[in-house]
Amino acid sequence: MTVFVGLLRAVNAGGRKRLDMDVLRKSCEAIGLTDVVSYLQSGNGVFASTQEDSRALADALEAKLAADLGHEMNVLVLPAKEFDEIVRANPLAPRTAKAGSLYHATFLFRHVPETLFAEQQLPLQEGEKAALVGRVVYLYCPNGYGKTGLSNAYFEKALGSRATTRNWRTVCALQALCAKQALAAAP
Repeated sequence: MTVFVGLLRAVNAGGRKRLDMDVLRKSCEAIGLTDVVSYLQSGNGVFASTQEDSRALADALEAKLAADLGHEMNVLVLPAKEFDEIVRANPLAPRTAKAGSLYHATFLFRHVPETLFAEQQLPLQEGEKAALVGRVVYLYCPNGYGKTGLSNAYFEKALGSRATTRNWRTVCALQALCAKQALAAAP
């Protein structure tokens, strides 16, 4: 069994695309995912599967959710090992747990060239930082994510990829859930 993180884009944000986490769990289980755990109400899940192709899992979950809900949901599925590497690769990592709410990770649904990111005139406000590593844009938003111009909409338009953002506390909580799932699955 392989442990994965599932990140749904634009779920329960601003009253749009409502998704109860029980529905998410049941939809995951209906396509054969096991040990399904959701985190918060914003479309985060950790689960296990014998299937190792994360794109195939994302496609299957998108199709199941569309059938269950009647509208499209974009899903990014990452193996726990890759998710752990993403956490460790953060060049802007917070120094204290309290500061974690000022840091975010924007997960891109596909890789984009670093040159494309470097060419952008980022709408940085005073003190803000952004760095692309792999398919994740790491953000530091000292004035809060709600006040930054570095939103999903910005990155989707500028980089030509769907995106979903999580605050750093959520990213770390999902990493911990993955570790817990991996321990439970170990012989």
